[in-house]
Amino acid sequence: MEKVTAGRDALGTFAPKFAELNDDVLFGQVWSREEQLSARDRSLVTVIALMASGVLDSSLGYHIQTAKKNGITKEEMAEALTHAAFYAGWPKAWAAFRMAKEVYDAE
Repeated sequence: MEKVTAGRDALGTFAPKFAELNDDVLFGQVWSREEQLSARDRSLVTVIALMASGVLDSSLGYHIQTAKKNGITKEEMAEALTHAAFYAGWPKAWAAFRMAKEVYDAE
């Protein structure tokens, strides 16, 4: 996975510790543990977790794009979102589907 600097780019001077934890710990240390869980699987888990918690903004879109880059097919994304809709909520799934459709239709 490429080095993430989003935290520092967005919040580096305002919240430097948060930016460091975001970039170095979350994306640096946690996402790099591919022997325990592949980036592909982490992407799918992250998309579903964001959808389930109602984070339906640009971070969900970013993680859907990352999931696509990490090998999650359109069919797999649709199946995962459909399955999660019954546990996380139908309206949240609709919002996630709109974002996923944009990402996967941009091929």
